[in-house]
Amino acid sequence: MAIPSFQIATIKGDGIGIDVTDATIAVIDAAQNRVGGFSLDYRQILAGAGYYRETGLDIEENGEEVAGTADAIFLGAIGLPSVRYEDGTEISPHLRLRDRFQLYAGIRPIKAYPNIPRKLSDERAAAIDMIILRESTEGLFYSAAAHNRCPVENDDEVQDTLRITRKTTEKLHDFAFNMARKRKEKGSRGLVTCVDKANVFKSMAFFRKIFDERSQAFPDIEKGYNYVDAQALDLIRKPWDFDILVMENMFGDILSDLAGGLVGGMGMAACGEIGDHHGLFQPAHGTAPDIMGQDKANPLAAILSGSLMLEYLADKTGVQALSAAAEIISDAIHSGFSQNTIRPTELGGDMGTRAVTQEIIRLIHS
Repeated sequence: MAIPSFQIATIKGDGIGIDVTDATIAVIDAAQNRVGGFSLDYRQILAGAGYYRETGLDIEENGEEVAGTADAIFLGAIGLPSVRYEDGTEISPHLRLRDRFQLYAGIRPIKAYPNIPRKLSDERAAAIDMIILRESTEGLFYSAAAHNRCPVENDDEVQDTLRITRKTTEKLHDFAFNMARKRKEKGSRGLVTCVDKANVFKSMAFFRKIFDERSQAFPDIEKGYNYVDAQALDLIRKPWDFDILVMENMFGDILSDLAGGLVGGMGMAACGEIGDHHGLFQPAHGTAPDIMGQDKANPLAAILSGSLMLEYLADKTGVQALSAAAEIISDAIHSGFSQNTIRPTELGGDMGTRAVTQEIIRLIHS
């Protein structure tokens, strides 16, 4: 029987996106060699601010179409501070990919690892393990994806549209409750908290109404509510009380960075963006062009995103070797922090991009 092969559309992008993508591919290849049972074919697509500066295009011709034919998309990071569209916004073809492929479920795992410096002194901070689930195609980002959705745009006034639709929100809440069910089977609490501003905005009251409707199909899953401002406070006061937080796009953009700061910063911030037929995976950090190619970037956010990608492919295809490879990567990272053999410079350690990558590979093989 032939080993199943999967095509990965790979966009390295700008700055440290190149460094962390190469690190991720090396780690995934090590896990694949250890497990066997599948192969990956990386199809590189040129895109980003550097490419825009050279060509006037933010992604190569037919790049979006090629990404759409792949089994998954992996993106390093995109953007350079000095390169902008004519309207002053940053180069962002990845926002267009979210919109085009309707990648509505933005997954941001927030997990504390041993020996990582913690911002909270409470011992319970060592047990932080939650998911921020951010709707990624609508909300306040609805206007940003296509650059042509502002009803008013002149030198006196600009308006951006916040959009919440029933179709997308139903799918998002179902995704949240299904994810909570899977996590509960592995020992998590099984709690989904709806984060909104339903006391002020009709759009948010609508978001919460649909949350209540969809929750009825998941009587085994506990549900809760929090206004977004109170949730920001609770992420500092008691983040260990939460399991899955589901929210609108902009709220998720802000709170996921806040939560990431509790467990080591953006260098640990993995991200998966999933739709009905496509999935895109990327570290949530920026491009940090000032340290590009200097062996200083923390590759763990990208590597953890690669592990999410393998889990996604396993769920999509039923090839359990993919899930086994994802678990090996996650276990290697946890083991490295437990044994204090993974020490990224970003977290006060003495290991650069290559050293962290090689240590994870060593742990995978051992």
